[in-house]
Amino acid sequence: MAGDSRILMDHNMEIGVTPAQVKKLPKHLRDAQISTERTHLISDPVKKPRQRYVQKDGKCNVHHGNVQETYRYLSDLFTTLVDLRWRLSLFIFTLVYIVNWLFFGFLWWLIALIRGDLVHADEDGWTPCVENLNSFVSAFLFSIETETTIGYGYRVITEKCPEGIILLLVQAILGSIVNAMMVGCMFVKISQPKNRAETLMFSHNAVISVRDNKMCLMFRVGDLRNSHIVEASIRAKLIRSQQTKEGEFIPLNQTDINIGFDTGDDRLFLVSPLIISHEINERSPFWEMTLTQMEKEEFEIVVILEGMVEATGMEQWGR
Repeated sequence: MAGDSRILMDHNMEIGVTPAQVKKLPKHLRDAQISTERTHLISDPVKKPRQRYVQKDGKCNVHHGNVQETYRYLSDLFTTLVDLRWRLSLFIFTLVYIVNWLFFGFLWWLIALIRGDLVHADEDGWTPCVENLNSFVSAFLFSIETETTIGYGYRVITEKCPEGIILLLVQAILGSIVNAMMVGCMFVKISQPKNRAETLMFSHNAVISVRDNKMCLMFRVGDLRNSHIVEASIRAKLIRSQQTKEGEFIPLNQTDINIGFDTGDDRLFLVSPLIISHEINERSPFWEMTLTQMEKEEFEIVVILEGMVEATGMEQWGR
């Protein structure tokens, strides 16, 4: 016991901690199992790589399966279209316009067929609903010209066709709605600042070191662009399995890691690279962890940085 106490006291003197503060040290210091040199928290190379909860590029490695109420996605169709992948969004974008043009082209062809324009179009004195509309292809082209307002002037609706005038109004209104939705969807998808996160750099390694006589978990974050992130804030989550006192097993329990919420240090002025620090104290989830436990236990620290892009004013986040 005396030898162990002497070793602990000597170690405490090296890191600038008095014997009276021994009880305020983390478990890995109280057990004298950690040195003052920085210790990487990255998994031991010998350990087998495990599946990550959040990828390095910030994408969540979570896939929803066995979803019964899929109709809920249709209740917010706009957001569903925005969240789709680019190739699927472009396919739907093209498909909506083609189907819309074909549908109204069929209606124009149907009106010409019922009125007899397809048979009597070349007769003198016959006034068709749409001049020079003599087939389904020409009706399809007239539908495109009407909705896109190209107006070549070769096919023109006449005033002797009230049903055609009504259809023209309906197509103009519905076409404007389709344009507003699809173009708006593509604009939001293009202007999403996800690529802005590529220039937000996080340190590859998190380290534990003594800082101001306090044991701290630290990592760095920096922005490569000259346009700054406005009102940047940062937070961190510890994700690991946990068993409650009642015996319930929680596979992906999320615990907040205090990185300056109470002092305002989580609000960043991200002009130059900053060191983010988490003090390992009694309220820290790492307080009762030894160095051996940190090396063996499977857990993940997810850091989320949020802010407004100065150039566009849109919200940006990076992980």
